[in-house]
Amino acid sequence: MSLADQFAQDQQGRRFSDVMSDPRIDFAKVLDFFDNSDRQRRMVESEKFHDRPALAGVIKELEEQLYVKAFFENNDGHTTRRFRQAVGVIGRIIMENQGWKTTGRTGSLGTRVKVPAGTTTPGAYHNTGGLSAWFTRAERYEPA
Repeated sequence: MSLADQFAQDQQGRRFSDVMSDPRIDFAKVLDFFDNSDRQRRMVESEKFHDRPALAGVIKELEEQLYVKAFFENNDGHTTRRFRQAVGVIGRIIMENQGWKTTGRTGSLGTRVKVPAGTTTPGAYHNTGGLSAWFTRAERYEPA
């Protein structure tokens, strides 16, 4: 079964139909990005060998995709929140398929820049340090 089908049938994933149909981001491309054995291997290795969240293994490459980069640069952090949550669900589905389970803990991917509360300036909610430019935390996993 494809990752797109798994996401659509997942108890959490199906709650993100708004993200899957959002015209500002081609979510099918995001699912195709993650539906790759090399990237999935890097996610497992990130947890197993580097003591980092699984998403740390692919987050830089994801954010370099032009469609992802444009989405973050042209929308405010409140708008991108659901997308970032959906990416977390994709990560969980992949890691569970690889024989891992959630720990209930998160690990850092970056440090958010300080902006006034309620800021709606596109691209304002970015990170000043860490691996990721846009994601601050991600779920940690352990072998099931």
